[in-house]
Order: sequence, then C-alpha cells, then structure tokens
Amino acid sequence: MNARTGRLGRYRRELAVAIAIVILGGVMAAIAPGYFSPENLNDLFLANLPVLIIAIGMTLVILTGEIDISVGSLFAVCSVAAGVLAKTGLPLPLAAGATCVIGAAVGAMNGSLTASVRIPSIVITLASMVALRDALRWMTQGAWVQDLPPRFQWFGLTQSAYPLAAGAIAIALIAATGWAIRHLAVGRAIYATGSNERAARLAGFDTARIKTSVFALAGALTAIAAVLNAVRFNQIPSNSGLGLEMKVIAAVVVGGAAVRGGRGTLLGTVLGVVLLGAIGPALTFIGITAYWERAIHGAIILVAVGVDAWRGRRVRSAVDLPLPGVEPRS
Repeated sequence: MNARTGRLGRYRRELAVAIAIVILGGVMAAIAPGYFSPENLNDLFLANLPVLIIAIGMTLVILTGEIDISVGSLFAVCSVAAGVLAKTGLPLPLAAGATCVIGAAVGAMNGSLTASVRIPSIVITLASMVALRDALRWMTQGAWVQDLPPRFQWFGLTQSAYPLAAGAIAIALIAATGWAIRHLAVGRAIYATGSNERAARLAGFDTARIKTSVFALAGALTAIAAVLNAVRFNQIPSNSGLGLEMKVIAAVVVGGAAVRGGRGTLLGTVLGVVLLGAIGPALTFIGITAYWERAIHGAIILVAVGVDAWRGRRVRSAVDLPLPGVEPRS
C-alpha cells in the first residue's frame, strides 16, 4: 500500500460523506435549480452556522471519549445573556466576551465534574441541560429579550456584509482548531485520551485537565455561536437551541468521529454539517414534508454508527489473530 492509498483509506468516511453531498447537489440541480439561488444558499449558511461552530467543540469532546448534550441549553443561556448585556449599554465586543466567559465556565464545570468526580459525561451534561433550561425559564418567565439596541443587530454591519464576517470567523475557528490538534502536543493528548485514557495517563498526559479544557473550549464555542446567531434578529427567544445538541452530535458522528473516542477529524465534521444541514431544505424544495428530515437524519446516524461498530470489530479481530507459528493460549 503506497502513501497515497493509505491517506485515502484514512479519510474514507470523509470521502463517503463528500460523495453523498455531491450526489445530493446533483439531484437538486436537476430537479430544483432554485435550491442553489444565492438567497437560499445564504439562508442555509446562516441557519447552519451555529451547528458548525458548536460542532468544532463537540468534535474535541467526542475525541476524548466524552459527550456534551447540554449545548442546546447553554446556547439559549448565552443568547439571552448576550442580549441582556447589550441592553445595559455594554459595548458589543465586551458583551460578546462576557458571554464567552459564561459559556467557558459552564463547560469547565461539566468537564471538571466528568474528569475529577468520574461521573459519566452524559449524566453530568444531562443534568446541566435540564438545570440551565429550567433556570433560564424561571429567570425570564418565558419572555423574549426585546428592544435590543440597533448596533446589536448584524454586529453593526449591513445585512449583506454580515455573512462574510461570520464566515470569516467560522473559517478562522476551524483553521486554528484544526492546526492545533494536528501540530501541537495538545492534539496528540486529546486523541490519546480518547483512544486509551489509562495509557495516556501512563504516558504522562494529564487527562483530567485535558477533558476540563476541552469542555471549556466547547462551552466558549457554543457562546460564540449563540452571539453570532443572536445578532441576526431584533429579539431573542428564551427557548432557542431546542434540539440543537442532537444536530451537532449527529453531524460529528456522521462525519466519522468514533463515539467511543480517539478517532475523527474536523474535515469530517464540516462535511457532516453540510450534508445534514442541506437535507431539510432539499426536502422542502422537492415537496416532501419536513417531518421526514429527522427520520432521514436518524437513518444516516444509524448507518454511520453501524459502520463504525463494524470497523471496530474488524480491528479487534485483527489484533486478536495469532501470529503465524504461534499457538493461541488456551
């Protein structure tokens, strides 16, 4: 096997998702060319921008072998916090920065409890999801944040310029995170922790600090996504982010990240966001009720997880094969 074949094999999940995107695009170009109108593509980008940014952090969390299902509730909290801070007259950069601190603090709390107290992350983040959502409902009494200052919407930019700025922010976040996990020691530590936490500790990695930091970064990215989404509107709903965690996790898993940790790429995550984000509007354009969107997402996730489990069994079987001339132990 040459080096090129090895690289293709390493990215076969990403290649499969890319092919699926091309096929979907070809079908839509043939039967509904309006799908590719600039207006629709712009709406698709803005609608899926929060999923993309949160999925960056979720990828890192899943790479460590953990999961965070509280991101939808944290997204709502950060959205409301950004609006409330802006209404107090705080400059928008400071309001956005304070919102990121809130997101990072909640994420760090989840990561610290997961890593130090050894409570499964799904339990910790489930509790956070419920607590954050109920606390927000109690504090706002279900009321939306209204009467936002004019400078809040679109970050003070024009409606046409904002998508370019938001896209630049998303690209910068993806590039910086991708470079870090590929070229810095922290990237090796994240993959090692997810692959085998005990071995990672024996190798000298502080797995508790790694997990806490990854959860904190995921929280900060959730806050960034909340701010970028909130500035699109002149009021902020207190119930935003419902079901967002499932969209994010689905995109990461479909993109090739192993739910047990230790394997996955940001490229796969981006492709997963594109594929899943394109399906719902495509159904609308071809006249199929949007209720099928979740069913299709679920089927894609089942296939992705099934393929991942099958590959895992193959790897374990290969490891367990006896060497030639060596009798297996009884």
